[in-house]
Amino acid sequence: MLKEFKDFAMKGNIMDMAIGVIIGGAFQKIVTSLVNDIIMPAIAIFTGKVDFSDLVLTIGHSSIKYGAFITTIVDFLIIAFSIFIAIRSINKLNDKTKENMEKMVKKNKFLRGKKKKEEKKPEPTTKNCPYCFSEINRKATKCPHCTSDLSVDKKSKNKKN
Repeated sequence: MLKEFKDFAMKGNIMDMAIGVIIGGAFQKIVTSLVNDIIMPAIAIFTGKVDFSDLVLTIGHSSIKYGAFITTIVDFLIIAFSIFIAIRSINKLNDKTKENMEKMVKKNKFLRGKKKKEEKKPEPTTKNCPYCFSEINRKATKCPHCTSDLSVDKKSKNKKN
């Protein structure tokens, strides 16, 4: 069972996903810094408040921290837009690569692959007896069903040709 888990954990997809999660976490820190240190202060120029996380709506003994929620939404939108741009760029690159490969294949007959020669059908191993019409071995000289001599038939055909 331990060996199965090791095989599962070491598969390429699991390792790719783990690397993606680690890079995603680092990317989130960059985006959070961008939002907190650059975008929110820029928005503060228009609104007069630098720190949105202090915005709180207090009702009775409960407080709703809508400023932190606004900051989180801005974080999410930037991350989502960045991922969209990255995936769009990768898809365009893949499309161009695919088009280039198709052009290369069209131009290069070796990449296209050789056309298969028509395969010859194997010669039949049986034939019909000309006397009783039973199916017999192609190399037979006597019919096992009617006992006709088939070698005479071959000789007569050879004399006609």
